[in-house]
Amino acid sequence: MTAAPLPYRVAERRHETPDTVTIRLEPRGPHLPAFAPGQFAMLYAFGVGEVPVSVSGILPGGALQHTVRRVGAVSRALWASEVGTEVGVRGPFGTTWGLADAERGDLVVVAGGIGLAPLRPLIRAVRQEPGRYGRLNVLVGARTPDDVIYRSELQEWDVRFRGVCVDRPTPGWRGRIGVVTSLLDEALFRPADTTAFVCGPEVMMRATARELADRGVPARRIQISLERNMRCATAHCGHCQLGPLLLCRDGPVVAYDRAAPLLAVREL
Repeated sequence: MTAAPLPYRVAERRHETPDTVTIRLEPRGPHLPAFAPGQFAMLYAFGVGEVPVSVSGILPGGALQHTVRRVGAVSRALWASEVGTEVGVRGPFGTTWGLADAERGDLVVVAGGIGLAPLRPLIRAVRQEPGRYGRLNVLVGARTPDDVIYRSELQEWDVRFRGVCVDRPTPGWRGRIGVVTSLLDEALFRPADTTAFVCGPEVMMRATARELADRGVPARRIQISLERNMRCATAHCGHCQLGPLLLCRDGPVVAYDRAAPLLAVREL
């Protein structure tokens, strides 16, 4: 981990949705230490500012992929960066999805919207070593069909169960309609021997974690990725505090048994 950003170059830019792109960043010189699924980087758009972005792809040679949604000034600058643009990168920061503790058990991956981005490296890692894990289930929810990211890649993933549902269908949509938890009835997993990985809007993560726990998945094995306003990424400024946690250091991935009482406090 480095406190000063290293220069990376935008080597590829691919539209996912009208307001979301995936950029591939390649180091201009020395690269950062290896990232693990679940961690994030601080991306610096020169002349604009810095923002935390989860790693959505871990590639050879220190290259990284980040899926960026156009929201604020910095994310807009990153979203608009063309091939050849230089970006500063710091990291790796934060906790990981903890795949080592999930070996030989079934896996349930639940994503809401752009929450699929930090789960993508986990899915790729599991698919590269299928013998180490049980059945892999991938459940994806989005507002509309046009908001589903990695659409072509999602269809290619060889998983035990894959389901996509949307809140608001568009003409021609023939898939599921409703909340992502409705897909759990079709997923194939043994609750007591399952690890779940959940990322998306906070209300969606709370509902999903409760549903999984009610079905018998141990709360300590339900991993959720929490977001707060991270600025320093070194646990000094306090902007990302959630109760006793500083999420740039103690998160973003937190077990549900630890996160549940914090998420139950309104506006914490």
